[in-house]
Amino acid sequence: MFELVKDLWAFMRVRRKFWLAPVLVVMLLLGALIVLGQGSAAAPFIYTLF
Repeated sequence: MFELVKDLWAFMRVRRKFWLAPVLVVMLLLGALIVLGQGSAAAPFIYTLF
């Protein structure tokens, strides 16, 4: 996992694609929200967001 993050950071640094950083952060946060919200009591509230 950390190797993937290091590879992405190296790619963004070399190619000057720093605009990808916020996109990756949002994708990670949405993924964590989906994983944590699957079996919880907050699932109905998460579904109303989408």
